[in-house]
Amino acid sequence: MIISYGALAGLIAAVALLILVLFTIPVLIRVAKAAKEVNKTIQLTNESIQQVTKDVDELLDQTGDLLDKTNVLMADVNVKMKTMDPVVQAAADLGVSVSDVNASSRRMAKKVSNFHLKRDGIMSSALTSVFARRRRRKGKD
Repeated sequence: MIISYGALAGLIAAVALLILVLFTIPVLIRVAKAAKEVNKTIQLTNESIQQVTKDVDELLDQTGDLLDKTNVLMADVNVKMKTMDPVVQAAADLGVSVSDVNASSRRMAKKVSNFHLKRDGIMSSALTSVFARRRRRKGKD
């Protein structure tokens, strides 16, 4: 049996193709496994994204409710603050009045402390007459 050059070339090409297929099969199996893992990862990612989306929606709803309640509370506080304005003004006026009374008391105390009794002065005579009147009432004079 004699093989021609064409048949020999065909046989070499067939063997090369067989070797190529044998080396390609494990790579294809690994690629298929990797594709399955990627598919699982994508599914988990999609589920996580859906859960996060639900959580964010719920959080936004709660935030909206909280903002509504805060607006109502602030409106109530503003109304109550308006009713408190006269009280605050009255307290401020009272503080000013007390300050004025304190200033007047200080001025009076300063005047009294600066006033010196003289033996021959008017004040001395007035005090002597007051004490003399007291003694007479008690019957000592």
